[in-house]
Amino acid sequence: MALDIWLTFFTACWVISFSPGAGAVASMSSGLQYGFRYGYWNVIGLQLALVVQIGVVVAGVGAVLATSAWAFEFIKWFGVGYLVYLGWLQWHATPANLDDEVEHARDTRRESPARLVLKGFLVNMSNPKAIVFILAVLPQFLNTEAALPLQYGVMLITMVAVDLVVMAIYTGLAAKVLRYLQSPRQQRLLNRSFAVMFVGAASLLSTVHRAS
Repeated sequence: MALDIWLTFFTACWVISFSPGAGAVASMSSGLQYGFRYGYWNVIGLQLALVVQIGVVVAGVGAVLATSAWAFEFIKWFGVGYLVYLGWLQWHATPANLDDEVEHARDTRRESPARLVLKGFLVNMSNPKAIVFILAVLPQFLNTEAALPLQYGVMLITMVAVDLVVMAIYTGLAAKVLRYLQSPRQQRLLNRSFAVMFVGAASLLSTVHRAS
């Protein structure tokens, strides 16, 4: 891949990653609840899903998804339901008594790393728009006269690396906010704000239609 083409793709990755979406909401939610280091497991799940999505596109299955109405609708509505479920959990999250030992307070509400990874994975994988988007964008940066596997590998590494940084920013910002939440009422309001954002992301996903 030529350097100028890669730089264009690299810039596009930053714009795409910073665009607010379900992944960003999930990252901030995890940072709020568990702090940066533990909440970052959710981001690992997001990236694993991204790797699978790119693999699906490279294998040609993405084209099938893009043209199959029932497959697209199934994944879409699974994603809508899952985001609403996450919103319900966030709405009913129990506030903790936060004192100077913030990390100790976070420990009382922790899920296992595997569960956080799975949660992030499902958030990304249940969005058919992501696969269709990758299917539409990646070929624009390919040089068909050069080795395709190497180019796909470069793009995969670039997308994952950029998204890891961006989601770290979202997770870290939310984790910083936690330090200023000194009452259960404040925590409850923030939890419910994230619940509304999850439902909002679900509502946006429900409006997505397969391109004709």
